[in-house]
Amino acid sequence: MRLLSLVLLATGWGAPVEVRVDDEVCATYDARLAGDQLVVRVRLGKGWHTFAMDNTVRAVEALKGKKALSADMPTKVAVGEGLTVTGTWKQTPPADFSKPELRIFSWGYEGEAMFVAPVKREGTVGKVGVKGQACTPSICKNIDVKVDVGMADGPLAGAPLELVRTQ
Repeated sequence: MRLLSLVLLATGWGAPVEVRVDDEVCATYDARLAGDQLVVRVRLGKGWHTFAMDNTVRAVEALKGKKALSADMPTKVAVGEGLTVTGTWKQTPPADFSKPELRIFSWGYEGEAMFVAPVKREGTVGKVGVKGQACTPSICKNIDVKVDVGMADGPLAGAPLELVRTQ
């Protein structure tokens, strides 16, 4: 665990929070400040997926007034004390999981996704709250976790992230 803590400090990510169903990790969340950007990352277990921040808006638009046969919970991030969101959230471009023939419209992620917003830091930064849902074809798990925000010296390193605005 000490090695993990050193790696997290070096990369600027806060301690990861695992969400489990029985003994299986369905999702792992972590967060960091990168300059003036709050970055929340989800890494999904094999066979699991989660949903876009604007999943509900996209579904309403696709349904064009018709009633949905099911609804998947969008990902929501609530900033805690010490942070104020100053602009629009962006997210990794979501995959289309829709099944129009069943009037099920849904967008989300497998593998990994990031949710990013510009923020103003006001003192000590603690945690962010993440709510949503992670699912397999047969199981859905509601997500409600608090994630420590790590501190980075500057913007995210590596390849530039492709992000899209939430609607």
